Amino acid sequence: MPAEASTSRPPSPPLTERQEARRRRILHASAQLAGRGGFDAVQMREVAESSQVALGTLYRYFPSKVHLLVATMQDQLERMHGTLRRKPPAGDTATERVAETLMRAFRALQREPHLADAMVRALTFADRSVSPEVDQVSRQTTAIILDAMGLDDPSPEQLSAVRVIEHTWHSALITWLSGRASIAQVKIDIETVCRLIDLTVPQE
Repeated sequence: MPAEASTSRPPSPPLTERQEARRRRILHASAQLAGRGGFDAVQMREVAESSQVALGTLYRYFPSKVHLLVATMQDQLERMHGTLRRKPPAGDTATERVAETLMRAFRALQREPHLADAMVRALTFADRSVSPEVDQVSRQTTAIILDAMGLDDPSPEQLSAVRVIEHTWHSALITWLSGRASIAQVKIDIETVCRLIDLTVPQE
């Protein structure tokens, strides 16, 4: 729709090697600051100083703190995906593998609660201007789940199940961060929603 099109940004050209290195320094600085003090500790001027880029340059990469922290979450998920690929989940069924994968990702975030809280708050605050970054987080989460399922070409029903699983995982992260759910409850919720896979994937 025209109204929505006006809020989206055109695709960015591929980054040069030097630009990519600069972007990685920025994301590293963002994660370090968030890890020490959460959302409020991530100040754009401090990120610029820590990553050794000009403040104006930082804003060209990330127009706001919310853009930056959502991109930081995508980067963290990408790192987790790499770890999961090197050491895949060991479950016998797709349901077991996805549940194990999401709990491993959850525990990785649990080890950095301030960082996790900052990234989740940024996702919560994100408006339409942050849609490209939010979409990247969603695509990365989907890729992690599909890898655990062992699927390259999912059906619409399987993608629908993945979306529900993704929403539940995100909601479980929020309720844990707010102190309204224990790790044990999170595990139960994730294992429960992953049973949706049984409805869409032939039994192995």
